[in-house]
Amino acid sequence: MDGIYLTWMISALALGVILLPVFKPPWMELKLTTFVDFFRRYWLHILMLFFIYNAKDGLDQIDRILMANTGLDMTPWIYAIEGDLSLHFQQFFEAKWLTVLLTHFYVAGFMFICYVSVFYFAYFDDRWISDRVTLTIAWVYIFAIPFYLFFNVRVTGDYIPEMETLAYSLNPEIADWFRRIDPFTNCMPSLHIGVPFSVWLCLKRFDEDDRWSLYRKIVLGYTLLTSFTIIYLGIHWILDIIGGMLVAAAAVSMAEKTSDGWWKIFDERTINSRLVTLLTNPKQAFNIVSKKSTSLAKSYLRPKAKQTGILVVVLMLLVVSVITWDLTHQSLSADGAEAPEGASAADGWLITLDNRSEYGALILVQDISKVDSEAIQVAQPIMTLNSSYSLTGDNLVMANETVLFVVNVNNPETVTLQYQIDDPQQVLITSTNDQDVILILSGSKLKAISLMGEDIPLGIADEDIMFVSANGLEFAYVTSSLPTSVNVGRIGTFGSITYEMNATAPIEQDLVLEQWGTPVDMANASITQIEFDTSHIVSSINVSSVDRLVLLNRVSNEQWIVGDGKYSAVDPSLANGILAWAGFDHLNPTLPLDEYLDGEIYYLNLTTNYTHTLTSDEINQWGPIVLDNHLVFFEQSDDGAVIKIHSWEPELKTYSNIILQIGTVLGIVLVFIHLAQRQQEAKVERKSTEEE
Repeated sequence: MDGIYLTWMISALALGVILLPVFKPPWMELKLTTFVDFFRRYWLHILMLFFIYNAKDGLDQIDRILMANTGLDMTPWIYAIEGDLSLHFQQFFEAKWLTVLLTHFYVAGFMFICYVSVFYFAYFDDRWISDRVTLTIAWVYIFAIPFYLFFNVRVTGDYIPEMETLAYSLNPEIADWFRRIDPFTNCMPSLHIGVPFSVWLCLKRFDEDDRWSLYRKIVLGYTLLTSFTIIYLGIHWILDIIGGMLVAAAAVSMAEKTSDGWWKIFDERTINSRLVTLLTNPKQAFNIVSKKSTSLAKSYLRPKAKQTGILVVVLMLLVVSVITWDLTHQSLSADGAEAPEGASAADGWLITLDNRSEYGALILVQDISKVDSEAIQVAQPIMTLNSSYSLTGDNLVMANETVLFVVNVNNPETVTLQYQIDDPQQVLITSTNDQDVILILSGSKLKAISLMGEDIPLGIADEDIMFVSANGLEFAYVTSSLPTSVNVGRIGTFGSITYEMNATAPIEQDLVLEQWGTPVDMANASITQIEFDTSHIVSSINVSSVDRLVLLNRVSNEQWIVGDGKYSAVDPSLANGILAWAGFDHLNPTLPLDEYLDGEIYYLNLTTNYTHTLTSDEINQWGPIVLDNHLVFFEQSDDGAVIKIHSWEPELKTYSNIILQIGTVLGIVLVFIHLAQRQQEAKVERKSTEEE
């Protein structure tokens, strides 16, 4: 997966070295010793550049979760302005050779500009330009952070109908790389424009003797070609280009203001000198640090406009950081169960099967709105971990090998129905228009009873049913004779409708699985899980090497694989226009990485057709359940499994509200003081100038 990335990076760096003679000032000589000296003199510049470039990965992880928790999406506003302009542009120029060429240019070219723009100036020892270009690139990224976190704009190829993300789908390896490193919501502003344009502006502003005029022209040409590329490939909007240019201009201005102060502290030459002082005369080093710390503290005891301005920025960053942390940690643990092994949920109730070795398995009931409260036990038969249970409305059905109980969770100590059964494979309860119906799968045959224990005809004759699902009046099941078909029947009518589910993925994905030594076996494919509603059916289909999630539209009869066919997707849950599942994305069995060995929770909004990553970590999550206002899922912890409850509506915790309120009041005071000080200091400075 990283092979293509290494190829791009090595190509970019190699091209930078090859072009050294082209941009070499006349008085410089190219020597091997200069490379060694270059690292010694500019090691901090290099570290800053690599940190800035790689820090975006961490920000993207935060952005994925923030997007999933809050639904922040400004794309409709951008689309309202631009419409299909990018689509027409792409369709006019689209050609296979151009797509291949520009895809490699898009990534490798950006690496070239990022690394080489600092490397050239540092290698040829132009510290004046090196300092300002490095700091300018840093400010471009810093200014882009609030847009990336709180002004999410999706890529054009993922939003505009008929438009394609040509670069992202060039081949499976490139598609994997892009999906892994890019959340596809960081369009505004475009860093592919912001970074090179800021370098160009920097050279226009600070290259006083025009020694870098040729490189400046190359960078401008690169920026113009990149503008064409990002629109053509279906990655950016035209407004993203404008945003990148504005961020670049702001970054250059900020670099000029902060360059002297920053490099006064972080200049490699002064750092090396301070390190020598620390090692040879630690007492002197301590005295210097103590003196400067005391002076800094005194400046804030009697602050001027500069100090109050810094305090305003620090306060704002603190408040935003706390809120961001809160919004990215919306999933709360349900504390009622000690060792949950399974769960069911409906209408605000959470039902867990708790594995307590001392007492056996217990069914526990908990109010989802009170996740920190103790769960209660209900009247129940003797349960095991293989026992079946189901919930709809307030009615809970539980069954062991011989008996079935129905309990109303509002009156948990009373059994409303006790029904004798024989070793059931599965029990379900579903709510029809006028009654709740219990479905019992036993001996591969399906029957239905009312809450009074009376038989209800289902109108089907299948006797090889493997498992069943229910939704209102409808029920769906899979038989061993047709393991890749879903049969949908209706309670009170005869017969069923059969839907053939097709788990065939693009041939490129099957070839990758074959290369990994896990070939697809479509002949022996079988459905392992099903969920459905009035408009969709989703099934997890095992094709030997992976489990593929297939979603079928019952109205149009169209169906497609959700996610990437190379990776397993299991535990589907479908309700209220949301499809959630547990996925094992990016897991290459020939090169397993710890960060991809665990399951993550994903959900697809069927209205917007956009997939969100709810979890993005190295902790295993599985078993999502979609509810009206929440999403319930399991998460592995040091003490075993815990149940997490995610709210669809983001809520700030009490401490966040308090910090926000305090920050708002304190911020108003500090801003007032800062503005007043600036006016007073400007008046004093003007009088001083007039007197001179």
